[in-house]
Amino acid sequence: MITATSVLAAEENNPLLPHPYELVVGIFSFLIVLIVVGKILVPRIQQTLEERHDEIEGGLRRAEEAKAEADRMLEDYKAREKKAAVDASEARRKAEEQAAEIVAEAKERAQVEANRITEAAKAEIEAERQQALAALRAEVGTLSVDLAGRVVGESLEDSARQSRVIDRFLEELEDRARTQEQITS
Repeated sequence: MITATSVLAAEENNPLLPHPYELVVGIFSFLIVLIVVGKILVPRIQQTLEERHDEIEGGLRRAEEAKAEADRMLEDYKAREKKAAVDASEARRKAEEQAAEIVAEAKERAQVEANRITEAAKAEIEAERQQALAALRAEVGTLSVDLAGRVVGESLEDSARQSRVIDRFLEELEDRARTQEQITS
């Protein structure tokens, strides 16, 4: 009997088989935890996951937009830089043209001034030459009249006669000078 009783007692205290009360309380507790987790925690977890997903997607979208804006700004900067280089080149070309014009105007003014000074000098020289020639003519005339009067032995005080004698004498001198010039040339 001991064997049958010991087997029966062993079956009642089997640690592998739970008591029916514990089984009911365990199932009820599991259902409560399952309901709490399913109804309260799962939606909050899903909402948090969706928010993180949206933040990540929004961050990526903002990053793409920022990259696109940076690319547009870079293109704009390159275009402005190219335009500035073209403008600088144009300004340099205009400055060179203006410098060339200023130099040409200065040369032209200098040439005009040089021509004016040369013409004034020529006119002054011609006037002085005419004065010297007139003074020389008068001096030569006076000397020639005196000389002719001594040679001829008569007075040549008549002014008309003096003028004819002087003119003839000067013409002869000029003819001799031309002849001498032609011989030396």
